Amino acid sequence: MNFKISNKDSYSNARCGIITTDHGDIPTPIFMPVGTSGTVKSVAQKDLESDIDAKIILANTYHMYLRPGTDILESVGGIHKFMSWKRPILTDSGGYQVYSLSDNRKISENGVKFRSHIDGSLHLFKPESAIDIQRSIGADIIMAFDECTPYPCDFNYAKKSMELTHRWLKRCVDRFNNTDSNYDYNQVLFPIVQGSTYSDLRKKSAEVISNFDLPGNAIGGLSVGEPNELMYKHTEEVCEILPKNKPRYLMGVGTPANILECISLGVDMFDCVMPTRNARNGMLFTSKGIINIKNKKWQRDFSPIDIHGNSDVDLTYSKAYLRHLIMSKEMLGAQIATLHNLSFYIWLVGKAREEIKKGSFLEWKNKMVKKVSEKV
Repeated sequence: MNFKISNKDSYSNARCGIITTDHGDIPTPIFMPVGTSGTVKSVAQKDLESDIDAKIILANTYHMYLRPGTDILESVGGIHKFMSWKRPILTDSGGYQVYSLSDNRKISENGVKFRSHIDGSLHLFKPESAIDIQRSIGADIIMAFDECTPYPCDFNYAKKSMELTHRWLKRCVDRFNNTDSNYDYNQVLFPIVQGSTYSDLRKKSAEVISNFDLPGNAIGGLSVGEPNELMYKHTEEVCEILPKNKPRYLMGVGTPANILECISLGVDMFDCVMPTRNARNGMLFTSKGIINIKNKKWQRDFSPIDIHGNSDVDLTYSKAYLRHLIMSKEMLGAQIATLHNLSFYIWLVGKAREEIKKGSFLEWKNKMVKKVSEKV
């Protein structure tokens, strides 16, 4: 993997560039649609590529390990062939999913014992096994195994958790360096900054993972319920420490406004379930604000979903028709809304790249943050 910065904004820390992988180039800043189980819910791969133009998608180690299992993925030649996707893929290590199983897992120095949410079977995730599983899955970018702390979190627990994440990182790096890719392309490993909402811990974690000198770095443990102001504060202080010549990935973030603000702080990569999950509940993100398509005001609105939209569905279907589908719980409704939202997110980061190159990012960002946060 290679990362080249092409432009920097003069009035913020925003920058744009290109990440080069064996499955293609990724322009940054970039948003990665979440395909947890090897699928972006309700969207076919051909639409992801031709309509939305997603440059990279995300899958999850925990879910792919439980189902279909690594033996299936290895048999077919990895996740790209399994899901018929030729572009880059990133896999989360499963740490966040294990964290979410708080009633069904036990953390120790060795790793995490947990029970499957599918059948209750007992499993052990260790740093080494997280790397081995991600070798079998075969994503282009894989993540180190970490512990994600809840919010709010006691300082002493956050400190112990961060230190455990750092020890696990050493084991992940050793395993990664002592194994080869299972397939005929390269993989890279990203570490994850933790430290909850404590500045001294965040800064310490950023320093520790920077010293591992890996190809890129991630910021985890944010967007778990803390106020936006804290998210921005810790993102900024971490970005000031992380190497400037490597991509920075803010995990699980967020709203369109969150993404724009964090681009200005120097973040390059984002993922979030919000555009897909909220779409299934009738929430549409647009350049003019947020639409709740379930509202009765749209019942007789036969205008296009979004005249400024970039997806094929935006001019093909009306707001009234989409409302009818969502209210009737028709699968097509979820599909149309998801295509719209993902297309908007991809447009948003693409427009950010354009504005950075033109030198007008900050002024544009400040206007857009207000617009995309309004309710239409």
